[in-house]
Amino acid sequence: MMSASQRQSAPESKLESLQCHFTWDLDPSRSKLLRLKDKLEDIGTEQGNIWMGHIYNLQGFIQYQLGCMEEARRLLSRATEAVNQLRHADKGPWLVVNYGNLAWLHHHQGEEEESQAYLLKVDALMKEYPPPSEDELHAEVYAEKAWTLMKFSKDQKLLAADYFQRALRMQPDRVEWQTSRVIALVSANKHSETGVNPDVLEQMKMATEQDPENLYLAVHYLEQRARKGEWIQDEARDLTSKILVNPVSSYSGLKALLRLYRQHLSVDEAMDVAEEALRDHPEERYLTRCTALCYKWKIIFFRDGRLKQSVVDRAVSLYEEVISLYPHASLVKKIDLANIHAKSSGGLAKAEEMYKELLESDLEPADKQMLYNCYAKYLHFDRQQHRLSLQYHQRAADIPEQSFFRDNSVRVLERIKERRGNRGGSRGGSHRGSHRGSRMDR
Repeated sequence: MMSASQRQSAPESKLESLQCHFTWDLDPSRSKLLRLKDKLEDIGTEQGNIWMGHIYNLQGFIQYQLGCMEEARRLLSRATEAVNQLRHADKGPWLVVNYGNLAWLHHHQGEEEESQAYLLKVDALMKEYPPPSEDELHAEVYAEKAWTLMKFSKDQKLLAADYFQRALRMQPDRVEWQTSRVIALVSANKHSETGVNPDVLEQMKMATEQDPENLYLAVHYLEQRARKGEWIQDEARDLTSKILVNPVSSYSGLKALLRLYRQHLSVDEAMDVAEEALRDHPEERYLTRCTALCYKWKIIFFRDGRLKQSVVDRAVSLYEEVISLYPHASLVKKIDLANIHAKSSGGLAKAEEMYKELLESDLEPADKQMLYNCYAKYLHFDRQQHRLSLQYHQRAADIPEQSFFRDNSVRVLERIKERRGNRGGSRGGSHRGSHRGSRMDR
């Protein structure tokens, strides 16, 4: 006969063995959860979206992490409905992750009977649709885990690509998995100056041929070809007309297209495209965000001569609106707005005021690190306060969070140290790593 402690531990061990968001070691900060919540909402869940079940599952998990239990329950139930509707069936291996999430949610709410019911449902699915072997997951589970890692962690893109590959070995006809695998590989090389290697480029070509309606992939393929020196301007403009008539979504490819214009055509054309999209859909906050981004590029990266006040005014207006529309991502946008003020005529005082307010706010370590790095660049390039700039780079480097911002500050400090050593301890001077090298163009 089982003891009380054994009866208590048995369901817990069963829950721990499930494959779902609650067991995948997804443990980001609250600020990251809130930003991810915004990003998922911008994907959209219009009828026919192949990722609807995954979106609702992840949204439900995020709401649980944020303490919104009823909203978590509602979203996880929507995931069940959405995935069954897409598969035209009311049961299948695609429900393993969803049922696991529901088992955990009920467990955390003290609803053990309901939790046990979902554990039994998972067992029934695993018996009816067993994975190929004991040490492998079902293809549907591999694919959802891969998709989730792509959204949750920039450091796990290659692992996501590997999971998609494992899923494809079992179901090679799933075009959307192949497309996502290629996108994960490209994302892992996002900041490479030379782009992806020839093998990945060839895989991108094959994926675009297999999935010609995926304009998000098409833009990234075009961008990689441009990095190799190909003339892509005409294709880019043709792709623009297709993207602008599609439903608004962060999966539409528009943001990547605008970045392509910025890098390989002109920032002014990017601004025109974004403004056209926003005129057609003025209610879409994602388009406001994309348009604001283009104006930031124009002001911070591409100043050529005197900056028109009308451009600054439009940028400020857009960013103020974006901050209100995306309150959970307001830190990044407030930094952008401060930098825009700093580049405008007579705007340094406003920029300094905004930065001082942000520096006094209560931030998580990763956000504080990002702020210190950005403030250091502002001090160096806009205020010419080089020593104070280095102090803030040091503050960013001292925070033990692995990120682009820490790496950037460390590189600046190392270059200064090396330069001083070569010059026998000379002080001051400029450092590289300007706004042009920033990742604040999100």
